Amino acid sequence: MPTVAALWRHPIKAHGREALGHVRLTEGQTMPWDRRWAVAHEAAKTDGTEWAPCVNFSRGAKEASLMAIDAQSEVEAGTVTLRHPERPDLCLDPDQDPAPFLDWVKPLMPESRAQSARLVRVPDRGMTETEYPSLSLQNLATNAALAAKMGRPLSILRWRGNIVMDGLSEWQEFDWIGRTLRIGSAELKVHERIERCLATATNPDTGERDADTLGALNEHFGHQDFGIYVTVVASGDIRTGDAIEFV
Repeated sequence: MPTVAALWRHPIKAHGREALGHVRLTEGQTMPWDRRWAVAHEAAKTDGTEWAPCVNFSRGAKEASLMAIDAQSEVEAGTVTLRHPERPDLCLDPDQDPAPFLDWVKPLMPESRAQSARLVRVPDRGMTETEYPSLSLQNLATNAALAAKMGRPLSILRWRGNIVMDGLSEWQEFDWIGRTLRIGSAELKVHERIERCLATATNPDTGERDADTLGALNEHFGHQDFGIYVTVVASGDIRTGDAIEFV
C-alpha cells in the first residue's frame, strides 16, 4: 500500500523548503503556510490582492541559486528563517519590513534579471502554480525511473512537492486523474499532471544547474510532466507514514 514518505511546504514561494511531520488540511485551501508569500519582481503586474501567475515572481526557473534555500517557520510568531550555503541565516516577519529580505536575496539574483522588489500575500490562500488552491504530490518510484534513465541520482526536492509518496510503481500516479484519495483523515481530489519548468534542472543542495531533467523526460517518456495536482475536498490531518487509499 502506498504511504506518505515526506511532507514539505514552501513558506515563501521559490525561496525555501520546510519539512513537516504532520499538517492539518482544510477543504478548499492550500497547505497551511505553503507559498503564503511570493516575491514580486520589479516588472510584476500584480498588486498582491489575488492569485497571479508565476511570471510575476522571482523563481528558480529564472535563478537557479534560489533552489538551495531551506526554510523554517514559527507560525505563532509569524516568522520564517531562511538558510542558504552562500548567505547568513535570516529570520524575518514577511508581513513587516521587507527590506532585510530584499537585501538578503539580492546577491543571489543576477543583475540581468528583473530584481526582487516586494513580498505579497493573498488573503486565505497560498500563491500556488495553479489558479485554484492546490497541493502537489510526487512519486519516489517515478523519480527513481527518471534517475535511472539519466544514469545519476536525483533528489526528490528538485520537484518542490508537498506530499512525497512511496510504495507505488513508476508513473502510477498519472492513472489517478479524476479520483479521490484518502490520506489520514483528509480527502484529496486529483486534478491534473504537472508540466515542469527549468527549476528542476537545479541541484537543491548547491543551487547549480547540473541535470537536464526536461530533456530526459521528453526523450525517454515523451512529455515533461512530473507529479500531480490535488485539491482538498474534505478537511483532515495527514502525517508521514499515513496510508494512501482511494475513497
